[in-house]
Amino acid sequence: MTERSPEQPMSVGMAVVLALSGALALAVVLRGLYPPRELDTWIFDPAAVAGVCLGGQLWYASHRLVPSRMSREPLARLFGLANSLTLLRGALYAVVAGFIVVPPTTRLAWVPAMAYGVGVVLDKLDGTVARTLGQETSLGERLDMAVDTFGFVAAPLVAVLWGRLPVWYLSLSAARYVYRGGLAWRQHQDRPVFDPPDSNLGKYLAGMQMVFLTVALTPAVPAPLVRTGAPFVLAPSLGVFVRDFLIVTGRLGRKR
Repeated sequence: MTERSPEQPMSVGMAVVLALSGALALAVVLRGLYPPRELDTWIFDPAAVAGVCLGGQLWYASHRLVPSRMSREPLARLFGLANSLTLLRGALYAVVAGFIVVPPTTRLAWVPAMAYGVGVVLDKLDGTVARTLGQETSLGERLDMAVDTFGFVAAPLVAVLWGRLPVWYLSLSAARYVYRGGLAWRQHQDRPVFDPPDSNLGKYLAGMQMVFLTVALTPAVPAPLVRTGAPFVLAPSLGVFVRDFLIVTGRLGRKR
């Protein structure tokens, strides 16, 4: 039998098991927490939606990992405190996504803001814990990326569907995929891709977005006030995406 190459990615079966396990666990927990009376009036089950969303995050984080690299990392590092915090954050963002199928009149309208806000706090902790405890892993890096990207889709989408943000605010969610898609297309064409700028501006603006989205999801904050502030918060973030894309594609900041 031919020995398996150490650079092959994790098998589809392993990735599917990890994704399905997380999805099922979250769906079962949430199914017992949502009020039965409200569940009877909703067309879709938000617990099932949340489970699928968490499963998708786990699939993205795991299906490209190399098993041989994972095997060299102790189990405590792969599934230690840092990754557990990231998993919890992913589950909280999945809970937010579950409210995509829930009307804003529900008595649980406060849950998305609370779940997303706690996730934002954990976002500041998991990276610090990983570096402090020496638990930085390939799984942790991909999981953190998947959770970050998903959070910037789930929260704006719920806010838009609930009428608290204008529909054009979803350009924030699309920007990340457009940016990565553009770079992937250049690489597919064998065109050069340069290093992104060494700047913390993007991180600061991402933090500002997280705080604003938490406020936008809070029922006590008037929706007109949220919509008024939306363009002033969104514009700088979109500007940074454009700047970074121009730099990594060589259109800005390079001598010709």
